Amino acid sequence: MSLAVLCSLFAETSGPASAGPRVLLTQVSYLAASVLFIFGLKGLTNPAKARRGMQLAALGMAVAVVGTLIDAQIVTYGWIVAGMILGSAIGAAISIWMPMTAVPQRTAISHAFGALAATMVGIAHFHEPATVPPAAINPPVVAATTLAPPPAAETHAIGRVEMAALGFEVLFGSLTITGSFMAFGKLQGFVPSQPITYKGQNASNISMFVVGFLLFVYLTLNPDGNLSGTCFYLMIALGLAVGVLIVLPIGGADMPVVISLLNSYAGLASSATGFALDNSVLIIAGALDGASGFLLSILMSKAMNRSFTNVLFGAFGASDAAAGPAASTEGLTVHSISVDDAALQLAYARLVIVVPGYGMAVAQAQHQVRELAELIEKRGGDVKYAIHPVAGRMPGHMNVLLAEANVPYDRLYDMDDINNEFGRADVALVIGANDVVNPAARNDASSPIYGMPILNADQAQRVIVLKRSMNPGFSGIENELFYNPKTALLFGDAKSSLTQLVSAVKNV
Repeated sequence: MSLAVLCSLFAETSGPASAGPRVLLTQVSYLAASVLFIFGLKGLTNPAKARRGMQLAALGMAVAVVGTLIDAQIVTYGWIVAGMILGSAIGAAISIWMPMTAVPQRTAISHAFGALAATMVGIAHFHEPATVPPAAINPPVVAATTLAPPPAAETHAIGRVEMAALGFEVLFGSLTITGSFMAFGKLQGFVPSQPITYKGQNASNISMFVVGFLLFVYLTLNPDGNLSGTCFYLMIALGLAVGVLIVLPIGGADMPVVISLLNSYAGLASSATGFALDNSVLIIAGALDGASGFLLSILMSKAMNRSFTNVLFGAFGASDAAAGPAASTEGLTVHSISVDDAALQLAYARLVIVVPGYGMAVAQAQHQVRELAELIEKRGGDVKYAIHPVAGRMPGHMNVLLAEANVPYDRLYDMDDINNEFGRADVALVIGANDVVNPAARNDASSPIYGMPILNADQAQRVIVLKRSMNPGFSGIENELFYNPKTALLFGDAKSSLTQLVSAVKNV
C-alpha cells in the first residue's frame, strides 16, 4: 500500500504524461517497476524468499520514483525533495527505534497515513483537474517577443469516468483513514480493545455507507453539477465516520483480519487514483495491494471458521463477555509448575512443539525461545514451532518475530502441517497463546469459538503454558486447556520465565 500511495503523490505532482523521450523513459520505468512489484509479491509467498521479495519491491519503488521524476511536466522539485527528506527521516526513525512487537500498530498507522495521502491527492485533483501551466502551453520567449498577455492555465472539466475514479478513491480513502487509526488505537491500548456495540449499530453503519454510495453515484452522473462540491465533501465526511464506526465493534481477536482488509481498501483507493491520474504503475501497484489484502482477509476469516461479514459485523466477544464463559470451570483446578520441573520435562523431551502467541510478542521473548530451543536440540531433542493463521495481531506476526530471533524458517509449521504431530510430542510449550489452543472450539457447541480450527496442543503428552495470569484472551472466554490434568501453568512474564528455563536446562 505504501508503494502505491507514494506513487500517487509523485504522479499528482507531475501530472499526466506528455509526449517526448522523457515519456518513453517514464513508461519503461513504470513497466520495469510493475514487473519488480509482481516478483516482489511472489517472493513474499515463501518465508525463505521473503527478504528478497521485499528488496525487489523496494527496487521497483525506486525505479518508479526515478521514472516519475524525469517527467517533463514537473513544475518544481522543491516540495518533492522536501517531502522525500521528511518521509525518509520518519521512515528511518521508525525502522530503527520501533520495536518489532509494535509492528501491528505501525502497520495500522501506516495505512492511515497512506490513505490520507491518497485522499488528499483526490481532493487536490477534484479542485485542479489536470491543470496545464502557462509555460507548458507557450514557451516564455514567444510571449516576450509578441508582447502578448500571458496565457492562462488550461483545465478540463472532470468527466464521469474520471469522477467515478475520484469518488471511489476519496470514499475508500477516507474510510481507511479513520478505520486504520481506530485499529491503531485498539492495538496501542488508548481505545478499548473489546468490541464497543450499541443498539442498531449495524443498521446505522450500513445506512451511512449506502448514503455515501448514493452520493458517489450522483457525483458520477453529475460531475459538474451545482451540488458536486457539497456532495463530494459530504461523501468524504461519511467515509470518515463509517471508518470509525465499523472498527468500534471489532475486537482485538479479529484485528489481523481488519488490518488486512484496511490494506486492501487503501490499495483499491490508490488504484482508483491511478485511473484518475492516468498513471499505469499506480493502477498496478494499487491493484496488487487491493487484491492481495482482500484474499488474505478471506483466508484468515476461513481460518477462524467465520464468514467475512461475521468478522465485520459480528462484534465477536461483546455479547459473550457479558454472558460469561460458555462452559463453567467451577470445581476445576489448574496445576502450576516450578521452573525446575518444567526444565526437566523440556530437557529430556524428544519432541517439543512451541506454540507462540501474542504474550510472547508483548514480553519480547522470541530470543529466549530460540535460545531454549537450541539447548533442547543440543541434548538430542527436536523443536518445532506451530503457527496459527491468526496468532498475534497482524498477518504473519509470529513469523516476523521468530525470524527476528533467527529461528530457522524450516522449523515453522502452518497449522495444517503440524496438527497431526502433537500426538507424538512429549511437550507442547504454549507461550502467551489462548484462543488458538482452546479445545472448546472442538468440544463445546455453545462456545462462541466453536468450529474455529485450533492447534491441537491438548493432544501432546504434556502441556506447559507460560502465562501471566488466568485472565482470558481477547475472546473473553475460559480456556479448557488450562484445566486439563496434563497441563501445567508456569506463571509469570514470558521473557523472565524463559530466561529461568534456559538457566535451569543448562544445569540439568
